[in-house]
Amino acid sequence: MSKARIEAPLNEKIAELKKDKQPERDLWPGIELAISKEDFSGLQHSRVERRKKYLAVAAVVMFGFIGWFTISPQFLLLTGDDLVASLSAQHEEQKHELLVKLQSQPALTENWQDQLAELDDAANAIKLALENDPNNMALLKMLQSVHQQQISLIERVHSPKWSQI
Repeated sequence: MSKARIEAPLNEKIAELKKDKQPERDLWPGIELAISKEDFSGLQHSRVERRKKYLAVAAVVMFGFIGWFTISPQFLLLTGDDLVASLSAQHEEQKHELLVKLQSQPALTENWQDQLAELDDAANAIKLALENDPNNMALLKMLQSVHQQQISLIERVHSPKWSQI
C-alpha cells in the first residue's frame, strides 16, 4: 500500500473530529503538581530544618532540667525517716490550716475530736512500725490513708451542707 492511500482516510477522520474537544477529566491537579514540584522540595527542606531546630531546643531544655535537678537540693528524694517526718509535718500543717479555716463553723457532732484522736493514735502506731522498716510502701500508704481520713473527718464535721439536712 502506498503512503497516500493510508493517509487519505486518516486525514478525513481527522477533519471530522471536533476542534474543541474537552479532556475527560480535570487537568488542574496535574498542572498544579507540575508547577508546585519545585515548591514541594522547598517545603520538605523547611520541614527538615524545623525538625532540627525543635530537636536542638528539646536537647537544650533536657540538659537544663538535668542541670537544675542535680544542682537544686530541694528536689532530693526523701526516703526512710526523713520521708515519714516530711509526711507528718505536711499533714499537721494541712490539718492546722483546715481547723483555723473552719473554726467559725460549728461542729455537727460532739465526739469528732475523739475520732480525730483515735486516728492520731493509729498514725502514731504506723510511725512506730515505720521506725523498724522506714521504706515499707504499704505502711507509708497506710499512714497517708490515716492522714486523709483525718482531713475528711474535719471537713465532714464542719460541712455546711450537712448542717442543712
